[in-house]
Order: sequence, then structure tokens, then C-alpha cells
Amino acid sequence: MTPSPAFFVPVPRGTAARTPALRTDRYELTMVDAAIQSGTADRECMFEAFARRLPTGRRYGIVAGTGRLLELIRQFRFETEELTWLAENSVVRAPTLDYLADYAFSGNVWGYQEGEAYFPGSPLLLVESTFAEGVILETLILSVLNYDISVASAAARMVSVSLGRPIAEMGSRRTNEYSAVAAARAAFIAGFASTSNLEAGRQWGLPTMGTAAHSFILLHDSEEDAFQAQVDAFGSATTLLVDTYDVPAGIALAVKIAGPELGSIRIDSGDLPTVVAAARAQLDSLGAVNTKITVTSDLDEYAIAALSASPVDAFGVGTSVVTGSGEPAAGLVYKLVAHKGHGDDWISVAKTSTAKLSIGGRKNALRRVDAVGTAQEEIVLLGDGPDAQFDSGRGLERALLVPLIVDGAVDERYLGQAGTLRARAHNASVMQELPIEAFRLGRGEAVIPTTYR
Repeated sequence: MTPSPAFFVPVPRGTAARTPALRTDRYELTMVDAAIQSGTADRECMFEAFARRLPTGRRYGIVAGTGRLLELIRQFRFETEELTWLAENSVVRAPTLDYLADYAFSGNVWGYQEGEAYFPGSPLLLVESTFAEGVILETLILSVLNYDISVASAAARMVSVSLGRPIAEMGSRRTNEYSAVAAARAAFIAGFASTSNLEAGRQWGLPTMGTAAHSFILLHDSEEDAFQAQVDAFGSATTLLVDTYDVPAGIALAVKIAGPELGSIRIDSGDLPTVVAAARAQLDSLGAVNTKITVTSDLDEYAIAALSASPVDAFGVGTSVVTGSGEPAAGLVYKLVAHKGHGDDWISVAKTSTAKLSIGGRKNALRRVDAVGTAQEEIVLLGDGPDAQFDSGRGLERALLVPLIVDGAVDERYLGQAGTLRARAHNASVMQELPIEAFRLGRGEAVIPTTYR
């Protein structure tokens, strides 16, 4: 598949903003240094990012981070400040500094679309370039994909048990300031409705939410004064936090001040199934039958599932989603799987270490579905590479790899706010394809097998 060149726009040197070039491990550069000396730096290679297994007990994973990664690869340049630091700290020698001064990725990248489901052995990202160009991106690729995928995979599990009720991402205070923005984006791709993080809203166009915390209630002389101030500022459609002192008293005050058209109450503590049921009954008795109930309080997919029969209208999730619900990294690795010999033939290479086997060779990937569109098998084709044609049989197999970078030019459709919306839409479609067993929260194996042809 060759995409229209109009979508691929190279970035001239000097336009990168805050280059990520040193967000890497030292050995990436020392390998380049040694390869330049041995004459192998320019050997054509194929690198592959994949997971040998899913996090313990998970039945599928969700690809996220691709749009962020592509932008970072475009910005990956060694400017004067970076080169000076490398020289002063004797990280690499003069010939390598000269190489790095002119570095700009010029190879090809294929990958699963952002929002796609994946399984053990899925070739999520394929990088075809010289050894030096490809190996230098290893840490960047893995740091982006491992985190964003872990968040999206956890978020997808939460969405799948929320029964269509919206979930807000509220985890900025439970991770660092950069990963907070990445987590908000990844969760949105996997189906979350909004985020509390304003930078994620500005940068990625995500809907933002939030009104007041307990400190706002405690600031005022009384809970009644606090509620009145909030309603005066934002109107009766606001969300009032009712559990600072006593939930029933808080609900009564909230409806007294905002009236029965109060938009929502938020409950952040207590035995949630019991508290929520009582809150719903009280709201209805006060005539606030349309007032919604939002719950927060350290929720994860299991807590959300436990509230499936409760009259909850929306959820807010923090710590659990930004930490991958116990799996803060997706376990992806980045391996050299093929390189060219002295001619144009590709040579398959692979690790054979105990418990760390990899399967060498250039690859393509398909997903076989049944007649009603339910996924049955992940098929990895060996030998032909991601740009090869394949026989789709009876139309029940779909290609999974798409070109993301062609000759150094990034496909603009996967970037920015538009790329984020594209990934969210693709994820919504993919989730409909998974077998029903994928959504069980109990521990199990991958919901479909991965086979190699």
C-alpha cells in the first residue's frame, strides 16, 4: 500500500521545538559510535517493536502513543547544545559528532494504527533504515509506546465495564507533569470522555472537566456558603461535591441552593454502592430526578464493574489509569530482526536467549475475522515485509500495518488533534471486533492466538 504523497510532509532542519535527542540511553549513541568505526553504521536494517506477552492476566492490549511518537521523531535533531554536551562529556568521538550534527531520520516506519488491539508477537512498529538511524530511536520509541499503551490498555478495560457511562481521566497529580498529558491522551483514545488536565485539552483538543475540590468547601465558613458561591459562579448546572462532611446533609443543601435542576453531585468517599443508592433515592425525593451522580475515590476497572448495578451516571479515575492499573509499562521490546548482507538480500536475525526469544525476519500482519466480523486469529506473515501484497482469501482478513513514515516524511493524518480523534474512532471500531471473552476481568490468556506463516 502506497499512500498519497500529499499526506507526508518533511520538516526542514532547524524547525524542531525542544529536541528530544538526549531523551535516550547512552548506549544508543555508543553503538552508533562503534558502528561508524567498523563500517556497519549504514547497513540497511529492520527493527521491530513488539511484546512477547501481555501484562499478566490481560486478554488484549491497545496501541497508543503513535501520534506523539511520530512528532518526536520529526523533532529528533542534535543541535549545538546537545553536541557540545556530548563532546564535553566524551560520550562519542568526533566522527560520530559529525554524523549526529546532520542526523534526520530518512527511513520508513510502518505500524499498527493507533487505537488498534494487539496481542503477543504483534509487530506493532517496524523501522526500516540504516542501523545508525534506527538504533538511535530505540529508547524514544519504547518510552513513548510502553507508557501510552499501558494507559490505553487499562483505560479500555475500564470503558468496557462502564456500560456506556462516561469516565473522566483525573490522574495528573498521580504521575509526572509530562506523562500526565500523555496519559490523558491515551485514555481518551481508549474511550474516556474527558480529562481534568488543561494542557491535554490545549495540546490535543480533549474535552476538559472539573469544578471544585474539598479545599473550596473548607475555605468557606460553611458548606452552604461554599455551594452558594459555586452556584453563583457557574449556575445550577454545576457539579457540587457533597461528601466533605455528611453526604445526606450535603445533598439536601445542594438541592436547596441550586434547586431541582442541579446538574450533578460528586461523591468521593464511602461504601460507594450503598452511598450512591441512598443518594439517588434522596435526590429523587427532593425532586432532583435529573441530577446526575458522579463518583470518584480511587476507582479502577474492578470498582467500576462492582458499581454496574448502581445508579451512577459518570466516573472519575485517577491513579489507576495513569499507572496502567498495576501495569505501568506494556513490556514492549525493540529488536533488530533483519539486515541486508553484502547484496540486496535480507538476512533474518533473532535473539535465542532463554525466555527472551524473538522471531527474526521482515513481517506483515493480518487479523482473521469470522463471517460476522469477530476477530479469530492474529496472523504474522514472515519474510515478505510490511509493503508486500497478500492474499486476503475470502475477504475475512484485514491488514494491520500502515505506513507512518515514508522516506523520512511523516503521514500528517496521524498527528495532532485530528490524529487523536482518528485513533479514538479506530479504537471504537476495533473494540466491536473483539470476542466477548476479551472483556472478562478475571485473569486469562490472549483472547485470540497469534500464528506465524
